[in-house]
Amino acid sequence: MNASLEILASMLPKDVDAALIISNENRRYFTQFISSLGYLFLTREEAYLLVDFRYAEAAEANARGCVVVPFKKLSAEFGKIIKKHDIRSVMLEGSAFTLNAAEDIDNILSENGAESIHSDELDKLITKLRITKTSTEVDKIIKAQRITEEALTETLRLIKEGVTEREIALELEYKMRKLGADGVSFDLIVIAGEKTSMPHGTPGNNKIKPGDFITFDIGALYEGYHSDMTRTYALGYVNDKQRRVYDTVCKAQKKGLDAVRGGVVCGDVDKIVRDFIYQAGFEGFFGHSTGHGVGLEIHEQPALSPDSDTVLQSGMVVTVEPGIYIPGEFGVRIEDMVVVTADGCINLAVLPKELIIL
Repeated sequence: MNASLEILASMLPKDVDAALIISNENRRYFTQFISSLGYLFLTREEAYLLVDFRYAEAAEANARGCVVVPFKKLSAEFGKIIKKHDIRSVMLEGSAFTLNAAEDIDNILSENGAESIHSDELDKLITKLRITKTSTEVDKIIKAQRITEEALTETLRLIKEGVTEREIALELEYKMRKLGADGVSFDLIVIAGEKTSMPHGTPGNNKIKPGDFITFDIGALYEGYHSDMTRTYALGYVNDKQRRVYDTVCKAQKKGLDAVRGGVVCGDVDKIVRDFIYQAGFEGFFGHSTGHGVGLEIHEQPALSPDSDTVLQSGMVVTVEPGIYIPGEFGVRIEDMVVVTADGCINLAVLPKELIIL
């Protein structure tokens, strides 16, 4: 087993003999192998990656820290492992199982003399491992961020009156892939004008016009790791209200960045940002959390949300992304990813945040 699997095995409760992990992201985290289906069966002595014919050869060559077991009949291979290690109880990755899948696994384990443990305990143990990032993980996130920023910088040169949101989003994705991205972190959010009041608006065929804010909430995927960044620009000009909102969001984000450091409670970071926005006269216009973790998934723990009591630790990668959204008018969001350190944070974004009018 590799170090991460050994650590997880040591964390299992004493009355648990094994763990079964099936989510794509967690299988990849522990084995470095990518597949759309597979079963990572962790015992206290060994880890087994069970895959069907489609992935057998690739898994043999690329999976790390585990014994690859190709299967034709899943229950038969599970039975061999259960018998070899005298397994009686198996903890399931609760959040990854549908009701039907859980029932199927229950039956397979029962046929082989073992029982399933349904809870969120395994999920919590895995989160505890994944919530802080290794230097290798951070390097991949940085690479994804650099691709994102270069693609955005190149795309901004193409923005002019009459260009549609959809055209810009497609150009951005093309440039990201051309620069080495495996894909995009999520469906890119490129919206303009009144639509910027919708935090997760969808690019459409409406044309950008002078006086519009243009929100880019974008990210690239590199070797499984995501980046996440938001910038808001304007075309041609802005009015006084737009400028005031932009300045408020920019200052709120700086306060959030200044608050991030090891030992600080996530909810306290959110409160600092939220209080500033509300005191500036925009209470009720900032409805989402201040930030979230980023890694193999675009939204991971920890959450910089009002009710989060998670304590920030060195090595966590989080976003700081306040916004103000005025329905029917416009919205502004500014977002950076940072690596938490003992005495602050390292900002992974380098693009400027002052108001830029294209």
